[in-house]
Amino acid sequence: MTEPVESYKLGNIQVTVTLGERPNKLLISCFDGEFKSEFTVSEYEFTNYRRLLNQRITDAYREVRE
Repeated sequence: MTEPVESYKLGNIQVTVTLGERPNKLLISCFDGEFKSEFTVSEYEFTNYRRLLNQRITDAYREVRE
């Protein structure tokens, strides 16, 4: 696994961003202590749509808990 590009918390969700296997792609890993999710986004999406990305992560974990 590569070194994290960035790591931050969204409430109780730990988000870790690492370089993806393909050029210009980032691997987003999310973990709340119980559920883990990973997906790939482009660097452009992460830079320009980060707020939307964070909202979708938060919503997805909320739906899993309900």
